[in-house]
Amino acid sequence: MAGTMPHAIFLETGLDDGATVAAYAAELPGCAVFAASDAEATNQMPDRVGRFVDWLRAAGEDAPRFVGDNWYEVERAAARIAADGLQRASFSLDDLPPSDEEFARYLRWLELAREQLADALDLGDGPPEKALEAIARQDGELAVGLGAAPAAAGGGPLDRLYQARDALTAALEAAGSSGDGVRRSVRLAIADDLRLAERLRGAGR
Repeated sequence: MAGTMPHAIFLETGLDDGATVAAYAAELPGCAVFAASDAEATNQMPDRVGRFVDWLRAAGEDAPRFVGDNWYEVERAAARIAADGLQRASFSLDDLPPSDEEFARYLRWLELAREQLADALDLGDGPPEKALEAIARQDGELAVGLGAAPAAAGGGPLDRLYQARDALTAALEAAGSSGDGVRRSVRLAIADDLRLAERLRGAGR
């Protein structure tokens, strides 16, 4: 019966100069809603989860099944402006290491999200340089946070995006499931790649 099983949402405020709230489904790293308000983000989550799960299953993934559509906020944190750019929020669940099986699954989801973004970029008239730079910078910072050395980036925005994503993937694989910050890294990387892919396509997943 709908509404009988509660599911947790983490809310991140302060994105896009304070104009955007992000809601993350705790049970699906990378499944996120970006909206103008808390209520809008939370209300959109059941539909978002359904489309995210359908996307995973269409790609051959054994995605979890959810009973009910009762998604509710359990924690919130703010992104903040720091000297080196926007620092994204962390949540208590980010500190919980995934199992080896979960970690392997999340890496596959990350690769699927990367493919979505690459396909969307191929369809566009030209890469949105500011958005590409933001993702590349964040992927590089996540890789360093996982213990990787800062990568030397060269070329244009698209080149730097692919260099940073390769660096993050390598850092995740080196850190393994027990590495500090791996859950946060895949959550942010998947969510932001899908967000940009959907923006380029003008549709949501």
